[in-house]
Amino acid sequence: MKISENGQAAENAARAFLRGLGWEIVCCNYRSRWGEIDIVARDGETICFVEVRARQRGALVSPAQSVSRDKRQKLTRAASDWLGQTQADVPCRFDVVEVELHNGLGRITAHIQGAFDVSE
Repeated sequence: MKISENGQAAENAARAFLRGLGWEIVCCNYRSRWGEIDIVARDGETICFVEVRARQRGALVSPAQSVSRDKRQKLTRAASDWLGQTQADVPCRFDVVEVELHNGLGRITAHIQGAFDVSE
């Protein structure tokens, strides 16, 4: 599946933001049979599975609120696949990076660390 221009702008902004925090980007757009993980990054010893959510300015629902229960389940299953393939045995968490789009550019509006866990 091809990423839209808005999606690409949002993901570019999120990667730049995470690198600015000193994180290592391990993988982008990891695909499994369960779906796609936008960014896999390393925050110290912790692997972070990052969902990038973008909205146009003035949207009624925040980007993080748009991560449904179904989407969270797909992300946790895809993360399990990634961990199995890489044989990584490290702490993990799920983050959401919210991006506001305006004139083709993305601006980070929130970074929610530990936005949800596997039990949700």
